[in-house]
Amino acid sequence: MSTFVIIGASSGIGLQLANSLANANHRVIGTYHKNQQQSSSSLISYHPLNVLDDEPVLDFIPEIIDGLVYCPGSISLKPFNRIKPADFILDLNLQVVGAVKIIQALLPKLKGGVNSSVVLFSSVAAKLGLPYHTLVSASKGAIEGLTVALAAELAPTVRVNCIAPSLTDTPLAASLLNTPEKRLTNAQRHPLKKIGTSEDIA
Repeated sequence: MSTFVIIGASSGIGLQLANSLANANHRVIGTYHKNQQQSSSSLISYHPLNVLDDEPVLDFIPEIIDGLVYCPGSISLKPFNRIKPADFILDLNLQVVGAVKIIQALLPKLKGGVNSSVVLFSSVAAKLGLPYHTLVSASKGAIEGLTVALAAELAPTVRVNCIAPSLTDTPLAASLLNTPEKRLTNAQRHPLKKIGTSEDIA
């Protein structure tokens, strides 16, 4: 049995991943910020955590872990001329600085595991030019840069990868998929002509 930590495991992809790992008989330690999740398995435990804290409290993490998944994110779509510097700071603090703080804190525990791995989340918007996606592209582009740098630095002890999904049917994307017309329009942008699900990504 391996032990995995999922930061942001109370909804969407993080929740689905927690359930999938538990179904595969792995121990999962999940965190939530506001929406406490009731565990669906004795193998899953949930703990409050705010990654924006200067020093997030992680005393519930065991001494050795085999994997870390960092899920917190946002979808802030605004015209460029309406974006304020504070918007960039908030996005980068949540998605990039938060990930850095968690990885740094848990790295000794990851090094104690066997073939340990870190998984981060990017977006197709980091590579494609999409209107109103400046905030998303900037923060996710930083995540991709962080990923390749850490993958080189931490190899071969810890593997580091990121996943770059397109629009996925999660609570975070609800406002973009809340009508049949929006769902159809967004689905037509993808080769499979469908909106991805949390199950697809997990």
